[in-house]
Amino acid sequence: MKILYVTTISNTMGFFVEHIKMLYGMGHTVEIACAMGTKPLNSVYEKLKCKVHEMPFSRSPFSKNNLKAYKMLKQLVETEHYDIVHTHTPNASMIARFVCRKVRKQGTRVFYTAHGFHFFKGAPLKNWLLYYPIEKICARLTDVLITINKEDYALAQKKMPAKKVCYVPGVGIDLSKIQNIECDRNEVRKSMGVPEDCVLLLSIGELNVNKNHQVVVKALAKLNNKSVHYAVAGLGDQKENLLNLAKELGVENQFHLLGYRTDALKLYRAADIFVFPSFREGLSVSMMEAMASGCPIVCSKIRGNVDLVEDEKGGYLFKPSDGNLLSCHIQSLIDNPLRMVDMGDANIQEVKNFGLESVLNKMKDVYGE
Repeated sequence: MKILYVTTISNTMGFFVEHIKMLYGMGHTVEIACAMGTKPLNSVYEKLKCKVHEMPFSRSPFSKNNLKAYKMLKQLVETEHYDIVHTHTPNASMIARFVCRKVRKQGTRVFYTAHGFHFFKGAPLKNWLLYYPIEKICARLTDVLITINKEDYALAQKKMPAKKVCYVPGVGIDLSKIQNIECDRNEVRKSMGVPEDCVLLLSIGELNVNKNHQVVVKALAKLNNKSVHYAVAGLGDQKENLLNLAKELGVENQFHLLGYRTDALKLYRAADIFVFPSFREGLSVSMMEAMASGCPIVCSKIRGNVDLVEDEKGGYLFKPSDGNLLSCHIQSLIDNPLRMVDMGDANIQEVKNFGLESVLNKMKDVYGE
């Protein structure tokens, strides 16, 4: 089969390297369509000799670039005669499914992986008013709708009129690579600029409003413990706001913005507690990596997160706006080092259900149907 992978920006393609290698192993060919983001396409794609079609997709649904992308993608799919167009990320997926209306009648199948609907239990009303109708319309143009968490799967089965709805638990993570990583904990901490003997809280993710890092900064201040430090690896538009908040609360010396890091797997090993306070997620890769690394987790009680962590087993859950409960959970772990070990061990066992081998086997079934 000839397959086209579509995402809004190239950054997202990094999650699908092993998926594409699997498809090549099955005898298929794969091409890629996306806008170039802040990260270049992984060299693996070059080794696989994937043909890349650069499209001017924008994350903003109101950008004029999307109209250009629509025309370019339409011309591509109508001339290349793909067997499957597999699309990811909301904006590119909306465009791709409208683009493929004609070629679907000629036999092209459209797969869409929803990495977390923008509408969910507790989402703002505007999200339901804007995104739900669009997704429902686009579902009629979808042959296979793949959901990655249980809440989205239940909703899609009831409300989304796609030809077929599937549940695949995420994109899969390479457990052996994570669990066999070797590093010097103290050296990694030194590279992060944190004291070797501190209690280290770690988050990995974009510095944006949704990731909600500010609630952890506030909890750090509530703890009033100079030996507790908080490090965040990621880039984003909230950098200055977070730094100003930390300074305002008097914890600027305990708060560390690491920027973009390529050694995330080592950062988990250096951390004591992985904190994940997002308002919205699909199924977090970074949280699964932290679990596989043996970290106890303190995370927001939201869709996707609750698929991964059982409260008081692999960690603690809290409402994303509840900084008081967050600080209490962190203090509880600090006071009980053995509990941290037990929770980390529980996470190593639980995350096996989300491993790469298991996910790829499920995807083989999806493509084979």
